[in-house]
Amino acid sequence: MKRPLPDPALALAVLFILFLVVAAGFPEWLATGDPFATNPRHAFSPPGAEHLFGTDENGRDVATRIVYGARSSLFLGLSAAILTVSLGIVLGLLAGLSHRVIDNAVMRFVDILQSFPEILLVLLIVSFWGNSVLNLLLALGVAGVPRGARQVRAQVLVIRNAPFVEAARTLGIPSWLVSLRHVLPNSIGPVLVILPIEVGWKISAAAALSYLGLGAPPPAPDWGAMLAVGREYIMTAWWLTATPAVTITLTVLSVTILGRSLIRRSEGRGA
Repeated sequence: MKRPLPDPALALAVLFILFLVVAAGFPEWLATGDPFATNPRHAFSPPGAEHLFGTDENGRDVATRIVYGARSSLFLGLSAAILTVSLGIVLGLLAGLSHRVIDNAVMRFVDILQSFPEILLVLLIVSFWGNSVLNLLLALGVAGVPRGARQVRAQVLVIRNAPFVEAARTLGIPSWLVSLRHVLPNSIGPVLVILPIEVGWKISAAAALSYLGLGAPPPAPDWGAMLAVGREYIMTAWWLTATPAVTITLTVLSVTILGRSLIRRSEGRGA
């Protein structure tokens, strides 16, 4: 039996994600310059052999700043996605395994969160608590909780009455141990599978907030902030906008392709 050919889009997505991981962990391997070093004489140099993606208004190498910006973008996206999934699992388990009163209270709280568009909820939280990386991380993490909580709760309601769970209870195993051994592992699978897609959304949302001035303060090498500065020179130095925009797009696209592939595999539909 012949093995199916690998999906070229998935292969390219994985390669690009590996490139980002290397850029985040070891940026000096890909860019030997200093992302903060300025050289006014070379300001607005177009892409070329000396500066692959050109330079910005202060003569800083754009390629170097893109590479060093991968660390903050991936850290914020991954951390916020993990926080979203973790809170969703906790609330979903609490709602699905508790008394109806607690279930209703938890789900009404989830409904309140879901009534706000995610990006608007993030803006409200950051505006109320202040502009900092920690507050941005918490805001992005809380914004996506309703999706995970509802998925986990739905799985719990099905699994807690499954025959193998009833058999474990019949054997006299404590309820908390049954939940830990059987309900929890079988309920969180669908949520963990969508983690890469959550990472992609968090990265794009963080870039959008940085574009609005709610991210890392300048002169930090941040993709969204670079995009915001580049719009002022889009007619004379198009690369200042195009480079971070293409980087953000490719990052979100690659992570989404990987996430959708994992979802298809979990559903038994192959890659």
